[in-house]
Amino acid sequence: MTALVGGLVAVALGLIGLGIWWRQFLDLLAGSIPLFLLLGGALAVYLGYEEAKDKLFAKSPGTGESPGVAAAEVEKYKEEVEKLKAEIEALKAQKKEGD
Repeated sequence: MTALVGGLVAVALGLIGLGIWWRQFLDLLAGSIPLFLLLGGALAVYLGYEEAKDKLFAKSPGTGESPGVAAAEVEKYKEEVEKLKAEIEALKAQKKEGD
């Protein structure tokens, strides 16, 4: 109930203040328009940049690889992963023998 009364008082004071300072309100509103345009434009540029970056480094639909990554490099990493998996299995087997 107190929030309702407080809200009504705030609305009434806001309307009175808007009536008294109408010209200053319009000046503030006019001054904020370029700021909103500047911030909105900066946000649009950032989002456009991110979208272009995503499209540039997106995976190729046929191969599943990124166009910027060479096939030889992918194979090198696959071999390294397989080697590490084999080492992990050897360590597991060694641990079982030690127990």
